[in-house]
Amino acid sequence: MYIIILLLVIASVFMCGIVLIQESKGGGLASSFSAQNNLMGVRKTTDMLEKATWGLAITMVVLSILSAAFKPEQKEAEAPIEVSSPASQSTDASNVPAFPAASSDAKK
Repeated sequence: MYIIILLLVIASVFMCGIVLIQESKGGGLASSFSAQNNLMGVRKTTDMLEKATWGLAITMVVLSILSAAFKPEQKEAEAPIEVSSPASQSTDASNVPAFPAASSDAKK
């Protein structure tokens, strides 16, 4: 279970990075990777980033479903305990704490 959650977090971090690198309408961060664009070509870089985005999205969906499927079962002993107050208990109006009387200096 914890391995699945760790993989899901790692995939999420990679997804954030790839989305930030992709070129948007305003140019995006992909414009600063000119050396990589010259080596592979702008078109191939865009295709690679799009395939990586789809792959990570599918990975995140599958890992989310797996984490829900392998959720640890809750036993009866681990169920939250209900606290019930006794019905016969009532508040006694004459049972109030005694506070010291205010001195005359405090009133001035």
